[in-house]
Amino acid sequence: MNFKEINPSPRLLMCPGPTDADPRVLRAMSAHILGQFDPEFLDLMAETQEMARRVFQTANHQTYVVDTTSRGGLETVLTGAICPGDKVLIPAFGRFGYLLSEILERCGAEITLLEREWGTVFEPDEIEAELKKGGYKAVACIHGETSTSMMQPMEEIGKLCKKYDALLIVDTVATLGGVDIRVDEWGIDGCIAGTQKCISAPSGSALITYNKKIEDIILARKKVEKGIRTDTDVDGTLPGIPSNYLDLAQLQDYWGPRHLNHHTEATCMQYGVHEALRCILLEGLQERFARHILNDKALTAGLEAMGLTIFGDIKNKMPVVTAINIPEGIDGPTLRGQMLNEFGIEVATSFGPLDGKIIRIGNMGYSSQKRNILFTLGALEAVLIRNHVKVPAGDAVQAALEVYQNA
Repeated sequence: MNFKEINPSPRLLMCPGPTDADPRVLRAMSAHILGQFDPEFLDLMAETQEMARRVFQTANHQTYVVDTTSRGGLETVLTGAICPGDKVLIPAFGRFGYLLSEILERCGAEITLLEREWGTVFEPDEIEAELKKGGYKAVACIHGETSTSMMQPMEEIGKLCKKYDALLIVDTVATLGGVDIRVDEWGIDGCIAGTQKCISAPSGSALITYNKKIEDIILARKKVEKGIRTDTDVDGTLPGIPSNYLDLAQLQDYWGPRHLNHHTEATCMQYGVHEALRCILLEGLQERFARHILNDKALTAGLEAMGLTIFGDIKNKMPVVTAINIPEGIDGPTLRGQMLNEFGIEVATSFGPLDGKIIRIGNMGYSSQKRNILFTLGALEAVLIRNHVKVPAGDAVQAALEVYQNA
């Protein structure tokens, strides 16, 4: 039997993740494999940590990579920082807020779920009203909710958490590397991101950072494996972390000066993360954020010129994801299928109450380029016209070009 050679069809990933990886990242991932404790590789790990601090805009010592997907990164930080019985507030305004609840329920936390209509975000006073009741160990929330394209302002929430002595743990999976995120300035205690969105590397690694408050909790839950512990290792006083693989206490030692053996590092993926972070810093954070904002303005202008309506509260829309209401005359599977099959462009549907009602277009990382925005608008217009949806031919691309010209 002959098996297929890996030779995927060329695609343009204009969905909310995964997105196109920077070619420099893919080249880096093909380099020679080093042993995980080779001095050259340890130097690379240290550089990765420092670059990640700059992208997170933090001075946190505990900033590193976990060999897992974004969801695994969330689970790592949440199950490490939150003990059974801890009271956690989760403001949910889309699918992934419910994911935080799902993770924390499984590790025995006491959850209070605030819910908002999908397409909106929370006002600070809504969160403060709940925090005033007291007893909360943490607030866990989403920064960029890709299911709805909404982005929750974080600075005021950080101030509220400090006021009420609660940890703030934030999912920036969809926004880190494409949006200005200031971990220290906003008072974020723990922050998690993935590599497959604005970071522009393949899925498979999670970037995490957390401060001394969370580190102290982790150390109080520490338990070193019997096979590698020494006489100096002392178990913590708090309940142990339930996962071995996602054990922050051991991961700290793995990435720290001790380099205590925990798992075999995903060497090639580390090369990719290192190169992706290097490319971000080479471009410049502010320049990168400005690029995403400009391309978002051009995309939005083109969609509106087509007569399409942007979903949700436009004031709080993410610059890296845009959701549109599917117009009458075409359904979501047909629209997405023809975009993919005729033009090789992938866009996404949504979940739950929005499934079949909106289409989500990503504008993330390496995919966030002028030519990709123009190509996507032209393809979308062609698909709509072919399905007899009345749109003004040619106006979308011209509106986007006008934005670029004025910029």
